[in-house]
Amino acid sequence: MKIIENPKIEDWSELLKRPTQLVKDIESTVMQIFSEVDRKGDEAIYKYTALFDNVELKSMVVSDEEIKNAVKKVPLKLQKAIKIAKSNIEKFHLAQQTKTVKVNTSKGVLCWQEKRAIQKIGLYIPNGTAPLFSTVLMLVIPAQIAGCKEIILCSPPDSSGNISPEILFSSQLCGVTKIIKAGGIQAIAGLTFGTETIPKVYKIFGPGNQYVTVAKQLATKFGVSIDMPAGPSELLVIADDTANAAYIASDLLSQAEHGIDSQVILVSTSKAMIDLVYAQVNKQITALPRFDIAKKAIDNSKLILVETEEIALNLINEYAPEHFIICTKNEDYFIDGIINAGSVFIGNYTPESAGDYASGTNHTLPTNGFSKSYSGVNLDSFLKSITFQSITKEGLQNIGETIELMAEAEGLQAHKNAVSIRLKDI
Repeated sequence: MKIIENPKIEDWSELLKRPTQLVKDIESTVMQIFSEVDRKGDEAIYKYTALFDNVELKSMVVSDEEIKNAVKKVPLKLQKAIKIAKSNIEKFHLAQQTKTVKVNTSKGVLCWQEKRAIQKIGLYIPNGTAPLFSTVLMLVIPAQIAGCKEIILCSPPDSSGNISPEILFSSQLCGVTKIIKAGGIQAIAGLTFGTETIPKVYKIFGPGNQYVTVAKQLATKFGVSIDMPAGPSELLVIADDTANAAYIASDLLSQAEHGIDSQVILVSTSKAMIDLVYAQVNKQITALPRFDIAKKAIDNSKLILVETEEIALNLINEYAPEHFIICTKNEDYFIDGIINAGSVFIGNYTPESAGDYASGTNHTLPTNGFSKSYSGVNLDSFLKSITFQSITKEGLQNIGETIELMAEAEGLQAHKNAVSIRLKDI
């Protein structure tokens, strides 16, 4: 990890860059695969599955028999843990339900808003070095609560043509409609255009590598919505001398082990704490099974010393972290002051891992600075708001002239006439 002391504000932009490629660098590859999937459908999906996942499939649909066999392979203790996490996630997302909003904006003019589920959604679940079965819970549970009718899950197969038993167990537990063995750009393309096997969906959810992230962004060009640009994982910690250096190091490493393009940052007003965390990271990393991955991510990460909490907060809001941990004596200052973050974890006993698995909050969050404008996945991510209005004769008399004057001023005579013809009858 690089230690940076009191960086100048004009250097923050360069200092806080993510170790990721730009969209323009990989867009051509994505567009090539999109074009082929659009033209050739399943044929292209099978081709790229063989190329990227090293397996030639006879069918990309996961059968009921495969799911039954997968369930048997998941240890009962883990099944129980997944069910506990499911319960907590359900509680938190059920609490996000809102009532219909109704208001009489004028006498005789009733307006209201109701929410409707997005009917067809596609979920992308990574199944590489870390099969993210926890993401199945995070996406399917709110989709079910919202009332989505079709929930299509895509996940890349391993070299034997299988998807992780834990992913299949979680999918079956939560109620996925259809599971497809397809990953990467080709899976996003399949959900975007539809193929003989993969249904076309209205919105795509889920994290992935840089190629998946760009593929999701490009899907929006073809009329498909996405949850957010969710790419490589990242974590920023603010800590002072009241923090536990060993805990902080463990949190930094928990995100570093996600992938070589993950990034973790510690910001502190204490040089002593930075030195302690640096030592702890070097100590703990050697015991990790994913040492090689974590080491490369750590090489891209930073320990930043600043003079004041005010500077720290400004820097953090500029970075806009996916995950933000607060371990300071004056934690309220950062709780009240943070405006750009995906999810916030407060205190020495709130590890980021809790949000990843079982506290109940959603772990599908905006990365790469997108928390400046995007929220993490929540119940409303699976819903649309539709407005309604009902106007009586008296109501139209009350607002009719207003409409006529505004329509005429905009030069839209037919708009005015639609009101005038009714007012004459009244």
